[in-house]
Amino acid sequence: MTRHNRVLKTASDVLIETRAYARAGLLGNPSDGFFGKTLSISVRNFGASVTLWQSPELHIEQQEADANTFRSIFHLVDTVGQIGYNGGIPLIKAAIRKFTTYCLEEGIRLPNRNFTIRYSSSIPRQVGLSGSSAIIVATMRALMQFYDVEIPLEYLPTLVMKSETEELGITAGLQDRVIQCYEGCVYMDFQRQLIESRGFGNYERVDPQALPKLYLAYNTDMSKVSGKVHNDVKARFERGEPLVVDTLSQIADLARQGKEAVEKQDYSTLNELINHNFDLRTRIYNIHPVNMQMIETARRLGASASFTGSGGSIIGIYRDDEMLNRLFVDLQKLNARVIKPYVV
Repeated sequence: MTRHNRVLKTASDVLIETRAYARAGLLGNPSDGFFGKTLSISVRNFGASVTLWQSPELHIEQQEADANTFRSIFHLVDTVGQIGYNGGIPLIKAAIRKFTTYCLEEGIRLPNRNFTIRYSSSIPRQVGLSGSSAIIVATMRALMQFYDVEIPLEYLPTLVMKSETEELGITAGLQDRVIQCYEGCVYMDFQRQLIESRGFGNYERVDPQALPKLYLAYNTDMSKVSGKVHNDVKARFERGEPLVVDTLSQIADLARQGKEAVEKQDYSTLNELINHNFDLRTRIYNIHPVNMQMIETARRLGASASFTGSGGSIIGIYRDDEMLNRLFVDLQKLNARVIKPYVV
């Protein structure tokens, strides 16, 4: 039994419980969507859990995020701002459909058994910590266990991604799904030839104990920031715009350098790489002022700082407890919460 799965036997049934954790990109963001390289960690401070048990009919339990009853129009506005227009049920439906399709295509016969499934999540929403894909990963793990199906670990992230891109029309890359399936710290190489020929890249585990002192900060009020910063990097990359192609190539190579720095425990170099990752990003992406303020505040205090994903959360190296305490205080003034990511 893996550490993220549990089977609880009761007098009347068997409960399957699975979990998947938040993630933070350390280096290489956002090159994973452009056949690049990344170095990422799973953040066990936050997670999504799924409970599944056999039942006469297939039933997905509605949670608070799925409710359609509100106290007022302002309650509706705040709720949509915090969790989006859809809760977790569309994610679970997409995971179930993609799992079933995979089994049919692989000639795996599923027994005629139904189940009830329930989910919960403590991953902050709308701040780039991959709460949606965590629900899908946990659902896939529960389905694999319930139907006794083994999906190869290297392909599972691709199946999770397809649940979002093909079933729900969500733009998604492989990085988040890889680290949530593998956990710990993982170096990923998404070279085009591998992705297009077999559907997944090369994924290499890195010893989390070699990581330096990391902090993670996420803005607790990002959902109330009006409007989204427009970016058209994908179209510019596909047109072959030199600035975009060259910048993303440089960002990808930072992940390779970062992997070597972690293995050598060369934290001074790693610190510089994290800062450089974000600085390169600003060449081709528009950065929301709220996010920029978080980055600048952390750097002013002596810490390195870069995005964990697409924005809303930052990650970096801090020197000592005094610096960490200053990060707590100064980032709190920006409505940002600071944590020490727990990586196993």
